[in-house]
Amino acid sequence: MDPIVILGAGLAGHAVAREFRRLDPTTPVTMIAADGAEAYSKPMLSTALAARRGAAQLASADAAKTAGQLAIEIRPRTRVLAIDVAARALRLDDGAKLGYAKLVLALGADPRRLALAGDAAGEVLSVNDLDDYAAFREALEGARRVAILGAGLIGCEFANDIASSGRQVVVVDVAALPLGRLLPPRAATRLRDGLGAAGVAWHLGRVPHAVRRGSDGGALALELDDGKTIEADVALSAIGLAPRVALAAAAGLATGRGVRVDRWLRGSDDRVFALGDCAEVEGLVLPYVMPLMRCARALARTLAGTPTPVDYPAMPVVVKTPAMPVVVSPPPPNAAGEWHEEEVGDGIVARFAGPDGTGLGFALVGPGAVGLKADLTAGLPSWL
Repeated sequence: MDPIVILGAGLAGHAVAREFRRLDPTTPVTMIAADGAEAYSKPMLSTALAARRGAAQLASADAAKTAGQLAIEIRPRTRVLAIDVAARALRLDDGAKLGYAKLVLALGADPRRLALAGDAAGEVLSVNDLDDYAAFREALEGARRVAILGAGLIGCEFANDIASSGRQVVVVDVAALPLGRLLPPRAATRLRDGLGAAGVAWHLGRVPHAVRRGSDGGALALELDDGKTIEADVALSAIGLAPRVALAAAAGLATGRGVRVDRWLRGSDDRVFALGDCAEVEGLVLPYVMPLMRCARALARTLAGTPTPVDYPAMPVVVKTPAMPVVVSPPPPNAAGEWHEEEVGDGIVARFAGPDGTGLGFALVGPGAVGLKADLTAGLPSWL
């Protein structure tokens, strides 16, 4: 009997395996992971420094422990070279073939990278998994100055975390304000100023062109488009993620911004499913924990024999920037309307209203504002 194969051992892969095992204790399951397949919470990567937790402390279980707990087979450090949809089989990097009854793509996403010139461009790090984080923590040993490329959600979280360790942090982004895709101007300005007071310096509206060896030997020099140079001991790229679709596309599965699936998380082949950062669910790519967990629970029921469509209620995102707390529930993509911002206590409350005044989203910045999360969420429409 061919197993259900879960391709990927990040939060999505582990979540669907655990949810499925609660419903079905006997069907064979095989998880394949390019990394060590440790169970850990990826969102903790951007807050682990302040918590004084290294890569080893972030893992709650290694592959062997998880395999024993769930009664599944896990193949760590294994790569899938191709998916044969017609034969329902995977070709592995050791030359073996593995058949599947159903295939779950939980492939995640790759960090986007800027095209940088310079003899040190290859030394710009990114953190996308536990192995990356281990390398990043090693690079931080003895480092005093850290440059972050990207002022989006991950860039801001890392900036807060690293600044809390006493290191100097500089953030560079082409946008005029941090979290510019999620926050309206006053809210984004409040976040910028709050992180600034915590020690984060900003070079906004700027593009880095090159990374070279700095004047003091081991340091890096980031050259910006305005002619300025930033000296740093470590440079971290956090400019966003690109869903991993190449393997699915090569197999002839439908892909767009992600692997295209319906509300039952079925791809263009009805034996292939996808969830998490690699998936485009009814046109939506939502690389956040709450949508992922809703998908994992719905898909587990479907795999166990009860087809269950996923639903997306309004799902606020809590940005992990304790120096200036942020909660945002963005409006649906392409929604018509406008932001209305007001100062409430020591925070900014922003509401996105449609043409008829209906609330479609909100952004809360500051300790006095984020407490309104539950009340404002209750009035928002579902996305799916």
